[in-house]
Amino acid sequence: MLSNSSEVIAANIYFFLVHDLIYWYHYRWALTNLYDITNENAVKVTNNPADELVAALNNNRTAHKMKSLYDNPGLACIALQYVKAYQGDCGAVGGPNAEKPAESEFAETFAPNCGVLVSTLSPITGRLLGCQSHYADPSEAFLDILMKNNKSLEIVYNKNHTEVGAAVSGTDGGGPYFWFLLFSSGNTSSSFALEGGVAKLTRPGCFSGANDDCSSAYDWSQTRHVWPFVATALLVVGYAFGF
Repeated sequence: MLSNSSEVIAANIYFFLVHDLIYWYHYRWALTNLYDITNENAVKVTNNPADELVAALNNNRTAHKMKSLYDNPGLACIALQYVKAYQGDCGAVGGPNAEKPAESEFAETFAPNCGVLVSTLSPITGRLLGCQSHYADPSEAFLDILMKNNKSLEIVYNKNHTEVGAAVSGTDGGGPYFWFLLFSSGNTSSSFALEGGVAKLTRPGCFSGANDDCSSAYDWSQTRHVWPFVATALLVVGYAFGF
């Protein structure tokens, strides 16, 4: 039982502070996920740099009066497997010492690792791979790392592409970082089909089209700070009023 008015005031402050902080957290969560409520058929925009890389590509293509490409999760998962084959070796990307995985790896390793049916693999019509020591925003990576020369422009604006898959991956939780766009001319309704309809998530690294959060690049990293703030605020109130 509270014995005096100061304790009553303290209890009220404590209650309303907790209430307001929890309300603020849920309000922010609702704003972040509003797209799910307003348009069930919309492509999900997740906290996934690979999805953002595809968005940067398609924004660039449509700005040049070209069609957007279908974001195929099976193709994207294979793109991530392709990046993993470099084992963090930036020196093997471009330049005189450039290397790339054998074509046989697509059917023998990459597709099985992703749960992609080998019989649905389709022709690869282009690849854009970049690597550097520090992380870059996906739109920046697209313009400054992948769009390096006239060859890159030819790949991006190739009219034979129908679909794309993107992968973004660091190495051992840090740099170097790889950005990869893998293009295909496959039938968007049947190529790179997945066993059970879902690609296998193969962390570390992110691939596009999977409708999943990956790396918490910019959004959830902010909301996670809410709960330490709540705890600190409660400690301050409790200490100030002797709870």
